[in-house]
Amino acid sequence: MDLTVKAENAKGNRNMVVKLQTRNIFYNFRNKHKPTSSEVLTNYIKQCEEPPWTSYFVKYSSITDDQWGKSHFNWKVGKSNYHILRTGCFPYIKYHCTKRDPQDLKFDDIFFKAIKVLNLGIPCLAYGVSAIFLIRHTETVRMKKGNVDIYFLYPEDKGSLH
Repeated sequence: MDLTVKAENAKGNRNMVVKLQTRNIFYNFRNKHKPTSSEVLTNYIKQCEEPPWTSYFVKYSSITDDQWGKSHFNWKVGKSNYHILRTGCFPYIKYHCTKRDPQDLKFDDIFFKAIKVLNLGIPCLAYGVSAIFLIRHTETVRMKKGNVDIYFLYPEDKGSLH
């Protein structure tokens, strides 16, 4: 709140205030007290001892989104590589992580981004809103900057292949 007031007084530009507020609400660029989405991803996989797969939601409001714009990418954790499928489904970000060998996922990433743009993000929003009612299980990821709750549609059988 102080940041937006100072920006308004310094610039006298109401548009800048709206942009700052929007970034703070949706992307949390300015909040250094929350862990990043990549830290939560890494810590959760380590906490589960590098499972074959996992799939979870994390609230936008719980993290700083440092992976914004990424849809399909490789992620190295310990001795394992994971293919990460990630989508924003407000008020959550959905992660699906599968342990696999590294591959070039640039085309896949572009393809998934294009689908989201062509659909105007409507299916992603619908998924997020429906997840509010479908989530049945919560786990806590232990972080240096404070614990973060992550959400599941149902409890996972850690270590199972399916």
